[in-house]
Amino acid sequence: MIRHLRASNSGRLGSIDPGALVLFSAFMFFAWTTAWSVSASPVEEGKDRASPAAQIRAVLRAQQESWNRGDIDGFMNGYTRSRSTIFVSEDTVRRGWETVRDRYRKKYSDRAKMGVLTFSNLEITPLASDVAVVLGRWKLKRAQDEPHGRFKLIFKCLPEGWRIVHDHTSAASPRS
Repeated sequence: MIRHLRASNSGRLGSIDPGALVLFSAFMFFAWTTAWSVSASPVEEGKDRASPAAQIRAVLRAQQESWNRGDIDGFMNGYTRSRSTIFVSEDTVRRGWETVRDRYRKKYSDRAKMGVLTFSNLEITPLASDVAVVLGRWKLKRAQDEPHGRFKLIFKCLPEGWRIVHDHTSAASPRS
């Protein structure tokens, strides 16, 4: 564009080439509208751009935090609220979100039984754009013991976000 500016004999800028003016105007309009569309994007959209692994880690972190507050219902927000939710543990298959929640409420009926939960050694493997499997370790730190074990979770991306649809959790023997 600069080449299209012609200097007069006195060294000052003279007339501007009309083609360069149109090109410059189009460039400025594009730059302004692009800047506006980026700055006008809702903050929530950034959450959608996070990688599936980051979103799944956030669900697990929220579950851990809820558990450590003694909030089983908050912990259960990580699961899909469906009759098709599956939880396998202790040689038993439980079906349905409410059944899984009832199991947690019965088994962990007070803060002492809940202890402090940590998840570790997370391996997140996408199976499709909306499905992932997560392998990891869990550990409860309680006054009298520290039960621990492994889990395999199947996450599905639903309208409400990534949720657990299948949970297979095992406890290590007390000697481990």
